[in-house]
Amino acid sequence: MTSENQASPSAIGLEGVSRSFGATVAVDDVSFEINTGSVHALLGENGAGKSTIVKMLAGLIEPDAGSFSIFGEVARLPNPRAAHDRKIQTAFQEMTLVGDLTVLDNMLLPYAPVRAIGTVNRSAAAESVRAHFDWLGLEGIDLRDDVGVLDLAIQQKIEIARAIYRQPGILLLDEPTSTLTGRDVDWLGDVIARLKEMGVTIVFISHRIPEVRAFCDRLTVLRNGGHIATGDVSEFSDSEVIEQIIGRSISQTFPARPEGVQRFGPEVLSVENIAAGRKLSDASFKLHEGEILGVAGLQGMGQLDLFLACFGMHGLRNGTIRVDGKPVAITSPVDAIRANIGLGMVPEDRKTEALFLKLTGKHNASLPVIGRFTRFGMIDGRAEDEAIERVFQRVGVDRRALWTRASSFSGGNQQKIAIAKWLVAESRILLLYDPTRGIDVGTKHELYVLMREYAEAGGAVLFFSTEIPELVHMSDRVMVLYGGRVAEEIPAEALSEQAIVRAALGGDAAAEQVA
Repeated sequence: MTSENQASPSAIGLEGVSRSFGATVAVDDVSFEINTGSVHALLGENGAGKSTIVKMLAGLIEPDAGSFSIFGEVARLPNPRAAHDRKIQTAFQEMTLVGDLTVLDNMLLPYAPVRAIGTVNRSAAAESVRAHFDWLGLEGIDLRDDVGVLDLAIQQKIEIARAIYRQPGILLLDEPTSTLTGRDVDWLGDVIARLKEMGVTIVFISHRIPEVRAFCDRLTVLRNGGHIATGDVSEFSDSEVIEQIIGRSISQTFPARPEGVQRFGPEVLSVENIAAGRKLSDASFKLHEGEILGVAGLQGMGQLDLFLACFGMHGLRNGTIRVDGKPVAITSPVDAIRANIGLGMVPEDRKTEALFLKLTGKHNASLPVIGRFTRFGMIDGRAEDEAIERVFQRVGVDRRALWTRASSFSGGNQQKIAIAKWLVAESRILLLYDPTRGIDVGTKHELYVLMREYAEAGGAVLFFSTEIPELVHMSDRVMVLYGGRVAEEIPAEALSEQAIVRAALGGDAAAEQVA
């Protein structure tokens, strides 16, 4: 940071800011500053107050008390337009793109260039957006495509690109890497560095400490709505950051694998040479009772198609799926969750694919097997409550989820509800697709423990993650997809980040498989 920046007014100042939602205090008397031209991390568990502060800065909600200053001037931000007028732009984790509109139309919202006669100058707009994408290094995105058909990672990059297209002085990035992997994270790091050189102030929310170290100058930790610490990133060790975030130390982030020679039960799920979706061309694996089988791969290598095919959301172009050694036809999720198959899936986007946010946690959790609690067309509410409450206790969800909408809970608790649904269904096989995306470090640890306990109790887990350390420490072995194929399988004794990255990039055995 230059001395000029240090002498200039802070880009953002919070003074005694508080905000409540009913009886819930989301932000409690928070004060700190963000230096002009810096990259500042905002850290904390889900529900710590990070997103509430971002929403206040974005003009979506106003504080109950306290004030904000923007570049040294006290600023009221009653709506998004007021924030935009202050040169504040936001790229949200829960994206604001409109799926039924094209990439171009989304990029232009809500400030499309209009001719004097009131029509949009689409040719000039398209040329401007293409030039912007070129500057950002975004290649291969067709401006005519509907956003809703694109991969989640591409949608996230478009969300970020739109915020930058509006030429912000302050850019708020709310969990921007939660859907990005490998090279895409590197891409974002390069973009952040270029914006910083241009003098843009960036607020970076993340649960990934390596990214905070790589991208950020300073950090602020929030806990339970209160300010805990602010300082240079270099002043804190990783363990100190974690302790500040959760208020206690985690002696071991990942639960230990069972000691001794690993002995799994019989084969429960077998996939033979299946092809499905647009990306998956040839996949084979066997999953055993008591096993956590990791899946690795760069974006678009077929991993999502693999999970969707196993859960009946993609038809097979080729190949066979077997459960307990017998061929099965899984043509829909209804087939997948039948008792004789027993599959449950936690998808990558909990808010749009895993949960009905307007329903209670209880109703979400009982939905796949509601017939179990129904007699003569009537739901036995007492039996439903007892069954759901036992599972909520197991996964660590507050009892109020029995009567409270899922939308009222933090992302971490929503993910627990999504997992609880399949425990209620007594699923024998869990398909977990990036289950810790956007989850704080404390809740991640709880989910890791839950996964290991589920496997030790005889469950089988197929587990994809964009975070390679998770695959190394949580998997009993890892299969790596490359070019739509299972290119390499890495046993437990050879598991390392280097081995997974090498295979994911097409090295050695992977390259031979797809040659």
